[in-house]
Amino acid sequence: MSGDRYTIEDQHACYYLTLKIIKWIDVFTRQEYRDIVVSSLNHCIAEKGLEVNAWVIMSNHMHLVASCKKPFKMSDLLRDSKKYTSKRIVEAIQEFPESRRDWMLDKFGFEARRTGRAKDYKLWSDDNHAIDLDNGKIDIWQKIHYIHDNPVRAGIVRNPEDYIYSSAIDYTGKEKGLVKVVVI
Repeated sequence: MSGDRYTIEDQHACYYLTLKIIKWIDVFTRQEYRDIVVSSLNHCIAEKGLEVNAWVIMSNHMHLVASCKKPFKMSDLLRDSKKYTSKRIVEAIQEFPESRRDWMLDKFGFEARRTGRAKDYKLWSDDNHAIDLDNGKIDIWQKIHYIHDNPVRAGIVRNPEDYIYSSAIDYTGKEKGLVKVVVI
């Protein structure tokens, strides 16, 4: 995993994850691309044993507090989800009017050739910056608050629950968000 010291050792532990786009390219500025990730998360929840406690999609990365139920494995789930969303997002970039189309495809194509870790385009970085939250060293609530406050710190919204590409609304108890989360 590209020298990432934050590895997934226990495949069923609860992790704080950071999945980022290569070179921190702002891909998720378009709703269509964010919706691909939301759809993938919901599919993984329904079919692949993913349990999400918190999430947010920012312009060039996403955070999750999540675990994976047996017999599924977190590493496999992340690999497959990244591969699937990469393909769908690249297809969407090619299909929708996108002012940065050629530039983004060039960057993603170059990264695939440079690393040899993807056939045509490499969108996601290899690492997941996985921090085990089950070991008791890190407060899960600190990570959940950090995730929900991300859009506020970025100046996108005033209140965490106003950002729809996050689980913050689920934690208000008023509404359900876009992804089926397990509120803790």
